[in-house]
Amino acid sequence: MRTIFLFFCSFLLSVGWSWGGVVRGRVTDEKNENLAFANVAIRGTTTSTATNEQGNYQLRLPAGRYELVFQYVGYKPHLESIRVFGGDTATVLNVKLDPESYKLREVVVRATDKDPAYTIVQQAMQWRRYHQREVAAFKARAYIKTLARFSDVPGKILGLVKIGPDFKPGIFYLSETVSEMSFRQPNVVQERMISSRVSGDTKGISFNRASAGRGLNFYQNVLKSGFSERGFVSPIASKAPLFYRYELEGSTQQGALLIHKIRVTPRRRTDPVFSGHIYIVDGTWRLHSVALNLTKDAQLDYVDNLRIEQLFAPSPGSSDVWVMQSQKVTVGFTAFGFKGSGYITAILSNYRVTPTFPNRPTPTVAPPPPSGKEPEDAPVTRESVADVKRQKPKLAGLSREVRRQSRQAARDTTGQSMSLGKMKRGEVMLVEKGVNERDTSYWAQVRPIPLTAEEVKDYQVKDSTEVIRNSRPYQDSLDHKRNEPSVGKFLFTGYVYNNTFRKQQWYVAPVFNILNYNTVEGTVLNPEATFTQRTDDRRTWSVTPALRYGFSNKLFSPSLAASWQFDAVKLARLSVRAGRIIENFDPRSQLTPFINSYYTLLENRNYAKLYRRDGLELGYQWELLNGLTVQTSASYFNRQELFNTTFKLWVDREGQAFTPNAPIALERPDGTSFGRNQALTTEVQASFRPGQRFITRPDGKFNLSSKYPTLLLRWRQGIGGILASDVRYTMLEAGLRHSVSLGLLGTSNYRIAAGIFPGSPRLSFMDFHHFSGNRTYLAADFSQFQLLDYYRFSTADKFLEAHYNHHFNGFILNKVPMLRRLKWQEVASLNYLTTPTAGHYLELGVGIEHILKVGRLDFYTSLQSGQKAGTGVRVGLGF
Repeated sequence: MRTIFLFFCSFLLSVGWSWGGVVRGRVTDEKNENLAFANVAIRGTTTSTATNEQGNYQLRLPAGRYELVFQYVGYKPHLESIRVFGGDTATVLNVKLDPESYKLREVVVRATDKDPAYTIVQQAMQWRRYHQREVAAFKARAYIKTLARFSDVPGKILGLVKIGPDFKPGIFYLSETVSEMSFRQPNVVQERMISSRVSGDTKGISFNRASAGRGLNFYQNVLKSGFSERGFVSPIASKAPLFYRYELEGSTQQGALLIHKIRVTPRRRTDPVFSGHIYIVDGTWRLHSVALNLTKDAQLDYVDNLRIEQLFAPSPGSSDVWVMQSQKVTVGFTAFGFKGSGYITAILSNYRVTPTFPNRPTPTVAPPPPSGKEPEDAPVTRESVADVKRQKPKLAGLSREVRRQSRQAARDTTGQSMSLGKMKRGEVMLVEKGVNERDTSYWAQVRPIPLTAEEVKDYQVKDSTEVIRNSRPYQDSLDHKRNEPSVGKFLFTGYVYNNTFRKQQWYVAPVFNILNYNTVEGTVLNPEATFTQRTDDRRTWSVTPALRYGFSNKLFSPSLAASWQFDAVKLARLSVRAGRIIENFDPRSQLTPFINSYYTLLENRNYAKLYRRDGLELGYQWELLNGLTVQTSASYFNRQELFNTTFKLWVDREGQAFTPNAPIALERPDGTSFGRNQALTTEVQASFRPGQRFITRPDGKFNLSSKYPTLLLRWRQGIGGILASDVRYTMLEAGLRHSVSLGLLGTSNYRIAAGIFPGSPRLSFMDFHHFSGNRTYLAADFSQFQLLDYYRFSTADKFLEAHYNHHFNGFILNKVPMLRRLKWQEVASLNYLTTPTAGHYLELGVGIEHILKVGRLDFYTSLQSGQKAGTGVRVGLGF
């Protein structure tokens, strides 16, 4: 029924358009050069479009008379009257825009302000909160086009990983989407994708999101660019003058509006700020448009430059409320030898707006009289910044009114409805089935921005050759190149063998995982490969056989792990692991096989403590409700103690001897030896993230973030008396984790967990609750303890642990002239643990991350019950 309805609507749409005509043309500047992404709107309506990179535009309109308004940032608006004839006719209208004459009139300032721009910006700052909330809700149609191209492609990444044959100069991604989106205060955004097209992939669905552009709102104090962990200060933020210098370059009259052109420049070159121009409407003090840039000085990651252009206009039905008409973001990037550029452009139209207030509060400064009532060069009397600060607008009750109108908009289900249809709570985007089934004639009708010659060619070439590119001979030829082995793959990343046509993949672990050393097994050969089969609907299954062999203890340990994800919406996954497994007493230990091999052979320290288990484990995971994920497992293992069988090493450290293969723990003063036993255990874990946002696509559900912390619950049960199981215990654990953005101060991450073993548990040492410690210089996880012994404080009693990391994102080091070029970023850490045996244990750390973009170096000091316990340096990855 849905398919028939969509077909019927498409038919009516096509018939309706066939009675109209097309207006097309080219927009140029005074030098007859193309004006890319100039705005073209129909006066008095919500219909608009933009020119493409070649300055061409098109509008498909029903027969009738229209007034077209051509606008471009920094140019005079141009009005043209035109008549559109029926019968699918075409009318050509070329337009030349003249640069806006921003005259800098003499200004009489009643204070010592350096530039009149400061008083204008001060007004905009004081009205910022109002403009941020003046729209209680809206609904609009959004057209988005994304294009990315390579100008240079390296032969290898970092000289190690060879680039595949499908990477070459030219357009590597081109997509278009049409969506309906709605917004409701304070920040409830929903979107329903109507149609999608991806060049060269008829089954592909674009990842364009109209709602993503809401993050570039200059009425917010701090904006996230998406290309840096840092936030960037808006030119009209509440403390913006601490970061910016302003210069009034001139003003111009556009009808009844006086527009001020203000240049903004950073006070300090490397501050997290923009440079460029903002255009402010006199009297209402709102943004008319912006053209702002970020460069490498702003500490962008992998992007050389970024430019944001936005154009605003009065919303239909209310000239007191303005909405965004168009937005364009362009980037130039250099990363790992790749060079290129790209852009995302969005056109918003068909607005339905619910204002927060029926009428705008009276402006603090009345607009100037219309042109002609006073000489153009007459002096303008402008208050000082101090005067403006004493004239703050009366915005009392603003938040209350925003909430009231937002609730009213949520209840509105008739007439000018803001609803996009039935969407689930937390669902920010819904992509219906069939969005990628539109033909070229459909796109020719609905596309507001005409394609450039380069884009037309890209669609034609990639679409016409898609069948060939998806054929088995072509895919096999590409796989032949992709699957070529190399030393770098086998050593560092692992070797991948693809059969793209069959959607199959073999992955062989790198040598550092296959070959390692420990005092229990000696040299270990652990060949491990994973076979994965994928489907078009994101269902996958994988199998990982492992054939582990220890040459010293002559123990062969075969095992098999398999998983099957069979529901991409509920994220349901079934897993199984069986066989003989040699495992660390703490399976979550930071002590990787490579790190332990290095310290055993070169430092004479055998940190790994291993035991053997033979048996079976079954697991099942699914998302019961949005944000609520449940994991269950059941296992039965025959567990056996292992002992050192070799003492060979490469470097013999004087006074340093290997320790027995038995962990030392304060709660087990008599030792942790267990001999052999059987264990039947079950476990249930639940994580609940309230307010989780998500995207629903035909190929599954994609979870996003939430502003609330994630609640974690865990119940592990050892069952005695069944299948000769020797354990009987209960472990209960609860915790919280969250990431909090603190604006320019950076981002904080924290994790808290508390647990208890009630009653009198009967268990072996591997059943204890272990705390992920580290006694090496190499850190595998900086969010864990870094000076704590691996097993000293392991417990079968109650416990509380907390971890806090704050990433300053360059807030401090960026102010140091000799260091800012390195783009290093500061980080601070706190790790805390308490148990009845351990007392109070605390670690404090400070460090630097982003060293050579990927490295991190931290210094830690620890306290045990108020006494200094130790210090140390840790090195690892820190992106």
